[in-house]
Order: sequence, then C-alpha cells, then structure tokens
Amino acid sequence: MEKTTELKFTSPTFYNRLKGMLGVDFYRLFHTPLFYIFLCIAAIIPAMILGMTNIENAQGVVHPLYDNTWQVIASESALYVVNNIAEYANMNMVFIFGGIMVSIFIGHDYKSGYVKQLFTTHPKKQDYMMSKSIICAFAMACMCITYLMGSVLAGLFVGASFSVNFGSLVCAIISKIIMSLGWASLYVFLNVIFRKYFAISIASSFFFGTGILIIGVAAIVGNSSILNIFLYGSSVFASLSSNFLTILNCLLVSICWAGIYNIVGTHILNKSDVY
Repeated sequence: MEKTTELKFTSPTFYNRLKGMLGVDFYRLFHTPLFYIFLCIAAIIPAMILGMTNIENAQGVVHPLYDNTWQVIASESALYVVNNIAEYANMNMVFIFGGIMVSIFIGHDYKSGYVKQLFTTHPKKQDYMMSKSIICAFAMACMCITYLMGSVLAGLFVGASFSVNFGSLVCAIISKIIMSLGWASLYVFLNVIFRKYFAISIASSFFFGTGILIIGVAAIVGNSSILNIFLYGSSVFASLSSNFLTILNCLLVSICWAGIYNIVGTHILNKSDVY
C-alpha cells in the first residue's frame, strides 16, 4: 500500500503577521534618511526657541521667550485657551512635525508601489494600519527624546535655569511620549483618507497637529477638562504640574483614539480601492 502525505497549510496567526510587517517597516524606517532628518529637526527646535526667540513686554523691554529650560518641554500648567503663543512652544511641536514625517513615510508607500505589492500578498488591512501606527508612534517617541536632549543642551548653552519639580517633569515627559501612539494613529488615519492626494495629506496632518480645532472650541467654552478626550487636549494637559493621574489620562486617551482610528481606517481600506 502506498502512503500519501497530505500537506496542510495554515494561515499565519495575527501575531506572526504583525511581527513580519513590523520587521519590514522597522527596516524601512531605519534605512531611510527621512527618519534621521526629523530626529535632527526635533533636536534643533528647542535650541531655536531658547537661543533665538525673544519677546517684548509692555514696557518695550526685549527678553528671552523662556528663562527656564523645562518650559520648552511643557507649559507650567494645563491650558487650552491661547493666552500667550509662547505657552504652546514646547514638546507639542514634535507632534506637528511628526505628522509631516508620517505623511511622507506613508505617501512613499503609495508612490513607490509598495502598497500594491503588499496587499497582493498580505490582504489584511488591519495589520497595515496597526503596523504603521506602531512604527510612526515609535518614530515620534524618538523625536520626543531627541527634543529632550536638544532642550538640555540648549539650556546649558544659553545658561537657562533648570529648576523644576522633578517628579512632575518626568510625568510630563512620559505623558507626551505616550501621546505619540494616539497622534501617530490619527496621522495614519488621515493619510489613509487622503492617500491619493499627497499635498492634502500633509496639509491635513499639519492642520490637526496644530490643534486649531481644539483651541477654537476652548476659546468658546473655556478651560474645560472635557477637552482632554481629544488628543491635543491631553497633550497640553501634560504640564510641569503633572502627576501620575496625568500619565493615566494620556495613556487611556491615546489607546482609545488609537483603537478608534485603526478600526475606522481599516474599514475604509476594506471598502475602497487602496491603490
């Protein structure tokens, strides 16, 4: 009697699919100059704010925008209404430039034909959304770290004060880094919507990154804590008066919005032409 051997092919698990896609995305991220260019931009921003930016007071006296190094990391307290534009010149700026980086990174997927090849062999759209959100969150978290390094070096160079409540500072930094996931998911979602219009995807990322919509609402309703449900609100909630609850707030908001953007983005990809 002849024995026949049946070959059984099992589809890869979600973990294996995501692991494989993350491996490719990490390789592409680390081998593109774009990533390192934006890391440098993030480090230069605080140096420009501390060393080159001055404001004039009511008496006509010109003085530095900030006299404390950590003010370029976060505002003194949580705020939503624009009282002084200087209050927004901190690590939140990473999320603006990070959005532009995400647009370029994902835009290259479509211009190079990578997406067409990917979805031919890897049809799970949710894996694409999750992988891109994680990769871009990692990239933006790295930008936050280089921004922090640039802030310290700039503070030492200009002789700015380093006095701060260390615990609150650490909570603020961790909270802002955590927000990278929510911001990255938003930008990936926007680029899925405007995937055929590269210029619009960059403009939309910049527009939402500045938080103009939330600032506009805050100007009407005031400093309401309800605005913390929005990404920008949670980002400014992370201030130099932060505590563990701030970290928890930013973590919950970031995870919730990442989930929402990934679910809706996956639905859009499944229902439309991805090319």
